[in-house]
Amino acid sequence: MTASRHYVTTTIPYVNSRPHLGFALELVQADTLARHWRRRGSEVRLLSGTDDNSLKNVLAAEAEGVDVRVLVDRNADAFAALRAPLDLSLDDFIRTSSDPRHRVGVERLWRRCAAAGDLYRKEYEGLYCVGCEQFYTPGELVGGRCAEHGTEPRRVAEENWFFRLSRHADRLHQLIRDGVLRVEPAVRRNEVLALIESGLHDFSVSRSQARARGWGIPVPDDPGQVIYVWWDALGNYVTSLGYGTGEAAYGRWWAGDGRRVHLAGKGVVRFHAVYWPAILLSAGLPLPTDVLVHDYLTVGGRKISKCGPDTVDPVALTDAYGTDAVRWWLLRDVPRVGDADFTPERLTARADADFAGGLGNLVHRVVTMVHRYRAGTVPAPSGVEPGVAPLDGVCRRAPGRVDAALEDYDVRRAVSAVWEIVEAANRCVDTVRPWELARAEGRGDPAAGRRLDDVLAALVAACRLLADELVPFVPGAAARISEQVGPTVKGTLPPASPLFTPLRDGS
Repeated sequence: MTASRHYVTTTIPYVNSRPHLGFALELVQADTLARHWRRRGSEVRLLSGTDDNSLKNVLAAEAEGVDVRVLVDRNADAFAALRAPLDLSLDDFIRTSSDPRHRVGVERLWRRCAAAGDLYRKEYEGLYCVGCEQFYTPGELVGGRCAEHGTEPRRVAEENWFFRLSRHADRLHQLIRDGVLRVEPAVRRNEVLALIESGLHDFSVSRSQARARGWGIPVPDDPGQVIYVWWDALGNYVTSLGYGTGEAAYGRWWAGDGRRVHLAGKGVVRFHAVYWPAILLSAGLPLPTDVLVHDYLTVGGRKISKCGPDTVDPVALTDAYGTDAVRWWLLRDVPRVGDADFTPERLTARADADFAGGLGNLVHRVVTMVHRYRAGTVPAPSGVEPGVAPLDGVCRRAPGRVDAALEDYDVRRAVSAVWEIVEAANRCVDTVRPWELARAEGRGDPAAGRRLDDVLAALVAACRLLADELVPFVPGAAARISEQVGPTVKGTLPPASPLFTPLRDGS
């Protein structure tokens, strides 16, 4: 991969409640891509944050009987605190209600679109879903309910500012069709194209101060209105870079060369692949280059929520099972397309099979054999053992297969490409049977000794490659493997020790 710049962002969630595992999936996927591209020589900036200026947050505070600021600060802190338990390599974290970069950037973006003639006021009555913070037409509802939340939208009538989305439909369609704005996977790209082809309608981009309860960023030159939360929130991708405050980061990461990569869940595709690019077109700003869409995590077939019986706390999971186990399940078992149902039993089974079983067992037996047969010193290969050729071939191909999978935004395929090294190494041990070569060497067969050197050298090299290629996915596990097998081709290995403890009882 040619070294370049990658600006990688997650969505910023509402903070009406604490984080759940569904958002942890997006964070871990984004972190994996960022770590991978850094290792391949790219400059990377990874951003996350919180959407503080939502009516949902206001309503949650009212229901709890606390000040909005108290609730927002408390829950936003919980999202920011995911960095450590999920082992995230975040470069920046923005909060839309308190970060001094944000408001001035949103106001500048608004004025640019107003100057382009794309903002106008009109009276409007429609069906509004508070959960989505979005108006819907009756045809977009399922049985009269929001397809995302299963609730009946409220009928709302007021005068708001609107954005001329329809003006940008043809240009958006062309950009997505031609791959200039890449939407992955293809099923989501096709959905976006179909949405545009069905006809884009101008959408409301403000709320009255009364309905917003006075919470949010006022519309420039119209203090009776508050900027609609999605306009406000989407702006974070550029305001965090100093758009509006003159910081050099904007020119480097957004206006300059490189890729601008948004990760988003399937429920907010229209905002990231239609609304946001249209706003940028109106303002005369560069567009994202990639919108990478993931599906949902479910519990018992129902989408994970932030509260109630369908929620899963990612911090509690890492406390119980460890960061590696949680990251590994999210990356190994969640498909590129389609929802994934979570249970603690599935997480435990995957960690025990792959870590304590396949990976941990491989590294332990390799290090043990190097100590038993070569006093802990990794031998130099002589090139006489044909049985290592299949393993060598898998190791040569693995980095390229990982690159290709992650370029397709297929994280599970990338993990599988790394796992092929484990499988090939275990096959090599079972096929060549190093212990038999050691016995033959002990009986005075020097050729068997040279073959044993080749096998041990190839197995250690495979384990070192595993440690390197696993860094984006499970950096903690990768570091422990590296400590066992060492970073160099030769040298003395530390004594073998168990790398992973089975999680059968969740402890």
